Formats: sequence, C-alpha cells, structure tokens
Amino acid sequence: MAKDKIRDELLDQLLGGAKTQEEIFGPNGVIKRLTGALVERALKEELAEHLEQEKGQGAPNRRNGSSEKTLHTEQGPTKIAVPRDREATFEPKLVPKHATRVAGLDEKILALYARGLSTRDIQSELSELYGTEISAPLISRVTDGVQEEIAEWHRRMLEPVYVVVWLDALVVKMRYEGRKEVLGLWVETNEGAKFWMRVLSEMQARGVKDVLIACCDGLKGFPAAIGAIFPKAMVQSCLVHQVRYSLGFAPWQQRKQMAASLRLIYTAESEAGASVRLDEFEAAWGTKYPMVVRSWRANWAQLTGFLRFPVEVRKIIYTTNAIESLNFQLRKVTKSKGHFPSEDAALKLLFLALRNVEKKWFQKARNWCQAVAQLTTYFGEERLQTS
Repeated sequence: MAKDKIRDELLDQLLGGAKTQEEIFGPNGVIKRLTGALVERALKEELAEHLEQEKGQGAPNRRNGSSEKTLHTEQGPTKIAVPRDREATFEPKLVPKHATRVAGLDEKILALYARGLSTRDIQSELSELYGTEISAPLISRVTDGVQEEIAEWHRRMLEPVYVVVWLDALVVKMRYEGRKEVLGLWVETNEGAKFWMRVLSEMQARGVKDVLIACCDGLKGFPAAIGAIFPKAMVQSCLVHQVRYSLGFAPWQQRKQMAASLRLIYTAESEAGASVRLDEFEAAWGTKYPMVVRSWRANWAQLTGFLRFPVEVRKIIYTTNAIESLNFQLRKVTKSKGHFPSEDAALKLLFLALRNVEKKWFQKARNWCQAVAQLTTYFGEERLQTS
C-alpha cells in the first residue's frame, strides 16, 4: 500500500455514512466540515511550535483559549476556532490575523475580474458557486493586490534586441475630470508622437538596445519618434490601415474596384514593381482621388519596406494585425465596464486580462526559422545574435 494512501477505515470514519453529493460536497457537507477541522488542527500545531520556541528562549507563555472566525473557502463560509496565546505573540501563517479567506478564493476573484465581471457580478457568482458572501471592499482589496505586480512588470528589464515590435494604442474610457511578449502598458489621454517617444525612451531605459523592425499605424510623426530612439530600426507602416484610409475617400460602389487596384501595389514582387503599380493607380484614380495618391507617395518608404524581404518575413510585418488581435481580446473584457473610475482601475483589469492572453502564447510564428535566416541576411548576424 502506498505511504500516502489514506486508510479505508479512516475514510469511512470521516464520511460518517455520507453518500450523496449534497452530504459530501453540500453547504454543510463533509468536505466543508473537514476543511474547517483541518485548518483548526493545523493552527493548533502552529501555536504548539510557537510556544515551544518561546519556551526555548526562556519566555513564559501559554495557550489562552481561542477566538471564532469565519473563513471563506471554495467550499463556502466555514467557522473556525483560532487558538490564542497569553502574550499575544502568536502570528498564524496558515490564516494570518485579519485574513478571512484562503488563497484559492483570491485566485477565483482575480480570474472573474480578469473576464470583465463587475464587483457585483463577482459577488453573485461566488455566492451561487460557494454560498460565500464576499463584500465589495474585500473584492477591491484582492484586485488591488496586483498593483505591486503591475509595477514590477513595468519595471522588468527587456531583451537587448527585438526583431519586430508592433506599436499601437487601445482606447479605454475613463471618468477623467477634464514568443510574443507584451512589453508594457502605458496610459495617456491622447495618442501622439510625443507619447510614443516617451514609450520608446522607457523601453530603451529598461534594456532594449535595438529594434530591427517597428510596425505601426499611420499616425503622423510616428516614424520620426521611432527613428529618434532607435535610429537603426526599419519602420513599416501597416498596409491594412493605409488601404482602409484610402478606401475612405471612395463611395461604396467604387471601393471594391479601388481595393483591387491597391492590392496590385502591395502584392508586387518588389519595390520597383510596386512603384509601377502605383503609377498605374494614379493614372486610373489620381484625378478623382488625388489625396489617396498623395498619401501613398508621402509614406512610400514606410509602406514598401516589407517588399525587401521574402514572403515569410512579409507575412509577419506588413500589418499590425498581431497587436490589433490582442487589442480585440482586451476590448472584450473592457466593453462591459463602460467608464473606469481611474487609471489604476483600467490598468488592473488590462493587466489581468493580458496574463490570461499570454498563457496561450506558446507557439512560434509560422516559418520563424526561415524568417530569422532571411532577417540575418538583411540586417547582419551581429544585430540578431542576442534576439
């Protein structure tokens, strides 16, 4: 018989004849009563060890009865007797003073909060699942506990080199008066070149020495901000954003035809071929939509940089879809909140949601080995050796 196997006689004694789910797992079932009994037993052992240590140090101390406490567990609220000592020097580790819940319940609260549930929804969910009444202030204290983790996450050092960095902003409404890796979360009232300069400067201060390719949307001044901090970085503007912007000038009945003409530009085999296609686009559409042609020519260097690479790299960098997909997942948990009362409240939810998302990021980009080989040829082995 295995050493850690509980004897059948003991199990029969613990069950006490209980056979149904209600008798075993119900609000007053065996598991709940056993949880309380085990906690009380462990606390008594803690106190005995504490008194023994004090005795060895020559400090007279002894037991002094107990106090009742309601402990919130995954089996529901359980009343326990917490032993006391006469000198009041005993500090329980299993259930610290003023603690009224076990760690597993904290994780349940954080998991529910990370899905975008409101405090009231969390209270209702816990009450329905475990018969546990948790106050709103307690839920806030549990979720506030991640603030220090957020601060540490923001301060963590980054890798010296990143092959591709996608940059984008997510709008979260707040009640203002007035392996993929997420590198950080920053809060700003308006997205602009100065804001991105601050973000990139912080990344540099946290250890990033080089960025090979920076993928971003068409925000004015964005490429200049990137170049100021990481001058060697190749800036690739998102083709999806550019096409969307271009189609905005055409009426609905012409957009499909214009989209087909634009597609010939960014699917060309080379930058030279794309330039020819742009000339053809201008001949067909330039008179009617000069702003579209002007926009493509003004941002040509940032729009066509991806054409210097083979298809494996092109698929990774031609669009900011990677971060747009992440933003979509974050919006799913923020949309039910409406407006946040503060920046901390928004960051708290977004950080917990990011933790959930990152757990699923365990696969490399498709054809990543081929892409790295091609990037090494283009940028040189020295710039990739620490990436």
